[in-house]
Amino acid sequence: MSAADAAFQDEVRAFIAEELTDEMREAGRLNASSFSDFTISQRWYQALYKKGWAARSWPAEHGGCAWTPMQRYIYDTEAAKAGTPTYFSMGISMVGPVVMRFGSEEQKNHFLPRILSAEDIWCQGYSEPGSGSDLASLQTRAVSDGDDYVINGTKIWTTGAHHANMIFCLVRTADTEKRQEGISFLLFPMTTPGISVKPIINIAGDHSFNQVFFDDVRVPKASRVGDENDGWTVAKYLLEFERGGAAYATVLEAALNKLRAIAESEQTGGGRLIEDDAFAAKMAALEVRQMAVQATEHRIMSEIAQRGRPGPASSMMKVLGSENNQLISELAVEATQYYAAPYQPEARVPGNNAEPIGPAKSVPVVPKYLNFRAATIYAGSSEVQRNIMAKLVLGL
Repeated sequence: MSAADAAFQDEVRAFIAEELTDEMREAGRLNASSFSDFTISQRWYQALYKKGWAARSWPAEHGGCAWTPMQRYIYDTEAAKAGTPTYFSMGISMVGPVVMRFGSEEQKNHFLPRILSAEDIWCQGYSEPGSGSDLASLQTRAVSDGDDYVINGTKIWTTGAHHANMIFCLVRTADTEKRQEGISFLLFPMTTPGISVKPIINIAGDHSFNQVFFDDVRVPKASRVGDENDGWTVAKYLLEFERGGAAYATVLEAALNKLRAIAESEQTGGGRLIEDDAFAAKMAALEVRQMAVQATEHRIMSEIAQRGRPGPASSMMKVLGSENNQLISELAVEATQYYAAPYQPEARVPGNNAEPIGPAKSVPVVPKYLNFRAATIYAGSSEVQRNIMAKLVLGL
């Protein structure tokens, strides 16, 4: 790193040391889902907002940090090492870039400050019960009625809908031969009459996503981003940030370090698990994959620095990140051994006084494993991502 980068790293470390409370550290440590305890993680977000570091990839003109890719990498690395809580950031990471690129001036002036301050919390209305990876088959319909659309249908796996007050939503506004050409992109409040949210509790016992129903929901046409029936263009742009915007390498490195700590403390055959040849070989294989993720992420950082967006290469990071997360969580279950068996959700609540069964670091291991079973499906399945790579990266 340059001298300026090293000084910035010191500033980041000092900020984290000052602002990251024990409660926030616990929320980060116990988290096994898409985001940490909502209330606690929002406190961490507000600390970043007060510092001016909330929108690390936004341009300065819209209140962002205007950081270089290296500065973002330094922050993400230090945050992962410190175990900061994962806050709900769809507004910053997805809606913001879309509004900047496709929104009207009125939409920019209204939404961007509210996204930045977290006055608006966003959820994503994309997948449906019959439209997951084949998103263009969606059937939630918006019928034109004067200056409004009237929406009927349902969205599923809607992460954070029980916390969000806003939704960005893909709806069908026309029946066309090419399905992608009849879709529009809308932004509207979750408090709009006719919207209901039903919780979905996942196999790990977490409530992170929901099913959302729309019954004659009336939304102004002024809520549309981009042209009518051209929402697919907007959606594809957003998915680049969903699939490639995360700092996978630093997150995976932190997960590997936690796995290594478990293996160093567990005993097997009269010695430490980390010294077992078979287990050590599995760890080494994961570390090699981690190095590949890091190298790929650095290439994509260069692409973002030149073009301002990750492009189709984001699919590489989505596949590598999802599959590596699964492999790390699988080996963590193996390392935890018998202590993986107890079901103790109360021990994963920040501030709890439950006595964990086994080592405290084993508590979130199985929930993470169970949550990551979906990692190669959500945000576009690995099969879809490989098709994108074959077509747009390799030119096949």
